[in-house]
Amino acid sequence: MNLSSSSLSINLSPTHHPFLPSTTTNTNTCSSSSSATTCSPRCSFVSSPVSLGASCPRRSSPVSLIRRKSQSFFAGLEVVSASSSGSSGMTITEARGEGDESEIEAPLLDPESYSKPRRIALFVEPSPFAYVSGYKNRFQNFIRYLREMGDEVIVVTTHEGVPEEFYGAKVIGSRSFPCPYYQKVPLSLALSPRIISEIARFKPDIIHASSPGIMVFGALAIAKMLSVPIVMSYHTHVPVYIPRYTFSWLVQPMWSIIRFLHRAADLTLVPSAAIGKDLIAAGATAANQLRLWNKGVDSESFNPRFRSQEMRIRLRQEFNILFFFYIYIWNKNMDSFLPEKPLVIHVGRIGVEKSLELLKSVMDKLPEARIAFIGDGPYREDLEKLFAGMPAVFTGMLQGEELSQAYASGDVFVMPSESETLGLVVLEAMASGLPVVAARAGGIPDIIPEEQEGKTGFLFNPGDVEDCVTKLRTLLHDKETREIIGKAAREETEKYDWRAATTKIRNEQYGAAIWFWRKKKAQVLGPINWLVKRLFPVPPEVNA
Repeated sequence: MNLSSSSLSINLSPTHHPFLPSTTTNTNTCSSSSSATTCSPRCSFVSSPVSLGASCPRRSSPVSLIRRKSQSFFAGLEVVSASSSGSSGMTITEARGEGDESEIEAPLLDPESYSKPRRIALFVEPSPFAYVSGYKNRFQNFIRYLREMGDEVIVVTTHEGVPEEFYGAKVIGSRSFPCPYYQKVPLSLALSPRIISEIARFKPDIIHASSPGIMVFGALAIAKMLSVPIVMSYHTHVPVYIPRYTFSWLVQPMWSIIRFLHRAADLTLVPSAAIGKDLIAAGATAANQLRLWNKGVDSESFNPRFRSQEMRIRLRQEFNILFFFYIYIWNKNMDSFLPEKPLVIHVGRIGVEKSLELLKSVMDKLPEARIAFIGDGPYREDLEKLFAGMPAVFTGMLQGEELSQAYASGDVFVMPSESETLGLVVLEAMASGLPVVAARAGGIPDIIPEEQEGKTGFLFNPGDVEDCVTKLRTLLHDKETREIIGKAAREETEKYDWRAATTKIRNEQYGAAIWFWRKKKAQVLGPINWLVKRLFPVPPEVNA
């Protein structure tokens, strides 16, 4: 499959962000395919200051010096080119400040290091095995493909419901405690002597921790103890969640914690360019130490072929189990008892931060449609009360083929959340052949960019009930349009591949982290070496 056949351009101009001043931009682009990534000769990990996954040319020399003007992390940013393939890099350019110049070292990795097996320690909180969230599939596929590539992997996560191993990767459960404001989220510091000794015996080449959280502090401490590079991947936009769950004045302290963590990291991975821009604007990371964790979706598990009339009836039913027993015994056509109505579905964690209450006002204006909520969470009971007496179904958690059928059996997928760092459920819905109507917020515009609106899905203004209703009604009343957009959405997601995304992290982004780590060590040890040479000079050789 040619993964570079289509491209997308995502505008991150400062007019969209109050913290970023207006400046001119300079561009640098790269192209990629499933088998190789190529760039212009000057392309490197840091030749573009915010190269979210930009690839390096394959050279034997380990270091190249590139002269460029110094730059501000808060300069105007714009994503100028991005292949929409799963293995694509994304190049963000920034306006260059005038004045002084500085030397920047660009890491050019030895091609042999790409295939050399690594020892990778993953610290993931909460567990990608027991806790259902958007990153569950991301980390499970990541571990799977790292193992297939021959890497040794050890996973440290919260202790409840974890397997002893996963695709041959050893899993260590760390005793956890519930998050004070979100009781279903387990947290753990993971700094027990048992875990420290396990990781020390493992001798990792690199530590990769999910952030923000509590466990990332333990991962950072162990990385410093063992003197190994640490990569942090940012998955939950906690500053957006805080006002929904607790006091708004805690937002700034949370940003201070995020800045402390990610400034200490050797590399930060983000799931979308929009989140990367937020981290840079907040000063949480240096622009040239930010990379994009490319999108991926399992297009076999999420597929239109799973569409099921039985599941569709289940998602539309308001009858009790005795009714279905009667239908089964007498072999009746269940659909004849239920008038056909367009079916809107939402899949995901049911939390207050997901803005699901907006859908009550939306569905009030769409009496001709039904809605099904697939998922569970702390806000479910309140949401069920809110939708009492309405044509709404709450299925609870579905997994495996049932989940695949639920996606494929709907007519339209709706996502009102404004806090998604990417929105993997949107990708899964698109892969299932559903047109999507989602809020234009967070990482979702990375999935449905402006030039694709109306082709692979629709975006509405966050919190705007009328805008959401208008776009839903367009799809609910026009089956042909639904099918055209659903087919285009499916074709778009076929370009995204977890294997390619994992390969990029393993071969390029981990390599960049190791390079930055070595550079930090040299900066720390350089003055010490200079002082030692001054205090203890080597006597000149005496010629006989």
